[in-house]
Amino acid sequence: MNQNITQSTQVGDLVDIRTVTVDKSLPKEERIADFVRQIKNPYRFRCGDFVVNASFARNGATLEDCLRGILR
Repeated sequence: MNQNITQSTQVGDLVDIRTVTVDKSLPKEERIADFVRQIKNPYRFRCGDFVVNASFARNGATLEDCLRGILR
């Protein structure tokens, strides 16, 4: 079954990305895993009063590539 995870989370349940902290002393893979664990849904989260819905082009960068760029 193909679930659209960008719409599966209620706005009140979204994590505010400003509360997410990542230990930069961890290896990259562990930083990524920790970020995803905290944010719960990396495709749909809050930043203050704003809801962020992330999407990617079919031939564009993957979510993993984007997270690596953020967590360097």
